[in-house]
Amino acid sequence: MEMQFSTSDVLFILLGAIMVLAMHAGFAFLEVGTVRRKNQVNALVKIMADFSVSTIAYFFIGYLIAYGSGFLEPSEILSQHNGYELVKFFFLLTFAAAIPAIISGGIAERAKFKPQLAATFLLVGFVYPFFEGIAWNKHFGIQDWLTSSFGAAFHDFAGSVVVHAMGGWIALAAVLLLGARHGRYGKDGRLHAYPPSNIPFLALGAWILTVGWFGFNVMSAQTMSGISGLVAVNSLMALVGGTLMALLVGDNDPGFVHNGPLAGLVAVCAGSDVMHPLGALVTGGVAGALFVWAFTLTQNRLKIDDVLGVWPLHGLCGAWGGIAAGIFGASSLGGMGGVSLMSQLIGTLLGVAIALAGGFIVYGLLKIRTGIRMDIEDEYMGADLAIHKISATPNMSGGEE
Repeated sequence: MEMQFSTSDVLFILLGAIMVLAMHAGFAFLEVGTVRRKNQVNALVKIMADFSVSTIAYFFIGYLIAYGSGFLEPSEILSQHNGYELVKFFFLLTFAAAIPAIISGGIAERAKFKPQLAATFLLVGFVYPFFEGIAWNKHFGIQDWLTSSFGAAFHDFAGSVVVHAMGGWIALAAVLLLGARHGRYGKDGRLHAYPPSNIPFLALGAWILTVGWFGFNVMSAQTMSGISGLVAVNSLMALVGGTLMALLVGDNDPGFVHNGPLAGLVAVCAGSDVMHPLGALVTGGVAGALFVWAFTLTQNRLKIDDVLGVWPLHGLCGAWGGIAAGIFGASSLGGMGGVSLMSQLIGTLLGVAIALAGGFIVYGLLKIRTGIRMDIEDEYMGADLAIHKISATPNMSGGEE
C-alpha cells in the first residue's frame, strides 16, 4: 500500500532541509575561523562550490543509486503528495553535501580547487550513495542478513556512520595522500603551531552547526507522524556531554570547547531515537573526550595534518556513535531496544571500509591524473589561483600573516 503524505509532511521535511542547508554556513565559518587568514576566502568559496557540485551529482546520479528513483523522466512524482518526493530529495541532498563539507576542513590550505570539485562529484555521485543505499534502502540484502543473523538490522537514525563516519574516513584518505602543509612540521619532526585565525568565526560556525543539528536529527523522521521529542532531548544531552568533556580534557582550549558539542552530536545521530537521555549524555561525553585525545594524537605524534580534525571529529566519533547505538539503545540500559551490538559493529566497519576504499580510489586517481596539491608558491599565497582571482580584497586571500 502506497504511503500517503500530507502538506504538513512536506513542510516538515522542507524545514529540515533548510535547517541542514544552514549548517553548511556552519561548516564554512568553522573552517574560516580555523585556517590562517590568507586562506579564508578560499574556504568560503570552496564550501559554496562544493554544495553546488554535490547537488548536480546527487540529482543526476547519487539519489538514483541510493533509492532507485530519479527525476529525469516525466512522472507524477513531480506533483504527487504536493511534491513530497522532491523535498525528500532536497533533505537527503543536504546530508550528501555534508561529505565534501567535512572533507574540506581536513584538506584545507593546500588542496587544488578544481580537482577537489571533481572529487566532490565522484564521492557524492557514487561512493556516498553506495553505502547510503545499503544502510537506508536495504541494498544487497545486507540489512536482511543482519536481521536474520543477529536479531536487528544496522541502525543509523540520522547518519553517525552513513554521513559523518563516511566523511571523516574519506577525509583521512585525502589528508594522507596530500601530506602536511608546508612548514607544519620541521625537519626534526617538531610541530609548528598554526593557531586559529579567528576564534569568534570558529565559535559562530560551531553554534550554527549546533542549532541546525536539531533539523539534522529530529527531522530525520521525515514525516510529522514519526517525529519524536526523544530525539531532540537526546541531541541536547549529547551536545552538553561533548562540550563539558572537551572543556575538561582539553584544558579550557576554546577550539576544543567549540568542537565538543559537535563531537557529541555526531555520535548521537545513530541512536538518538532509541537511547535513554542518560545514555545520550554518556555517548556525547565519550565523543568529546575522544575528539580531544585523537586530535592531539594525530597532530603531535602521528604527524597527520588534518586541519580541523575532521577524522577525529567525524570519522572516529561517527564510528563511536554507530557502536554506541547498539550499547545504549539496548533495553537493558534504558533504551528502546530493537538494536543489536553485533549488527552495529558490522555496519559501522562496513561504512568505514567503503569510505576508506572510496577515498583512496578517488583521491589516488586524481593525484595521478591531475595532482591534488597546490604548488608551494600557490600555497604560500594562500589559495588556488582560481580562487585568488575572484577575491576583491587582496589582503584577505593573498597577504602574509
